[in-house]
Amino acid sequence: MSAPTWDHYRSFLSVLQTGSLSAAARRLGLTQPTLARHVEQLEQALGGARLFTRSPQGLAPTDLALRLKPHAETMAAAAAAAERATEGEAGAMTGTVRISASDVIGAEVLPALLRELRARQPGLTFEIVLSNTTSDLLRREADIAIRMIRPTQSALVAKRVGTVELGFHAHPDYLARHGTPDTLDDLTAHTIIGFDRDSSATRGFETTGVTFDRARFAYRIDNQIAQLSAIRAACGIGICQTALGRRPPRLTHLFAEAFAVPLETWVTMHEDLRQDPRLRLTFDHLCETMAAYCADS
Repeated sequence: MSAPTWDHYRSFLSVLQTGSLSAAARRLGLTQPTLARHVEQLEQALGGARLFTRSPQGLAPTDLALRLKPHAETMAAAAAAAERATEGEAGAMTGTVRISASDVIGAEVLPALLRELRARQPGLTFEIVLSNTTSDLLRREADIAIRMIRPTQSALVAKRVGTVELGFHAHPDYLARHGTPDTLDDLTAHTIIGFDRDSSATRGFETTGVTFDRARFAYRIDNQIAQLSAIRAACGIGICQTALGRRPPRLTHLFAEAFAVPLETWVTMHEDLRQDPRLRLTFDHLCETMAAYCADS
């Protein structure tokens, strides 16, 4: 047969993600026989190697399928980016902009920033990727990313907009019931909110002199939005961005002089996208408004 097309790989990736032909077909709006034929044709193009085996849980990917997965994901990201690029009229402020940001920035900060921009440019549509992993702009997984680490890829346009400061915070109700710790050592007598299995959020804290021991946490959760919610609900003492701590319900910032972690904040995009008016406008807007947010930290 001829070389496999994107349709073949898209069907393959959908089966890989859903674990069944029927679910994959529903996701793509195809009939099950059509989708099964795509997978079979891809297998034939690969020399007859099997991509899936049947298991009690559904279709299990073979080793070959797992090796193909990142390449199919790259193709999917490129196809989505191409679709976004064709939206709207040339030079017009219309179409979709896909933005990647951490859970907390995406949930707590971005909505207000993008509300202002869309009020001025109602033709823009925003897709937000909430992830604490660094989206690969080179693979077009997102058009613009807000990162807390300095990008290293030379093909990216990156602007440092400031630093976001982290610190220990607690709700006044918690402190009224349990007392206010005067020093970091006093935390041993308090309920601490921290990570469960993912300690990556504590990277960069080495210079603070504070040891983050999972065994010390009485409230463990890896999602940083949920951690912030727990602090706001007076469940205990935890770490959050100081600018968010000043929002209602206002939290008490503890040990401001003894413990502070500044995170460099960057707005980035692929250099090839700089000529797209809607992407450049969004990039400049995010640089300006994120700089203002950092200044408030």
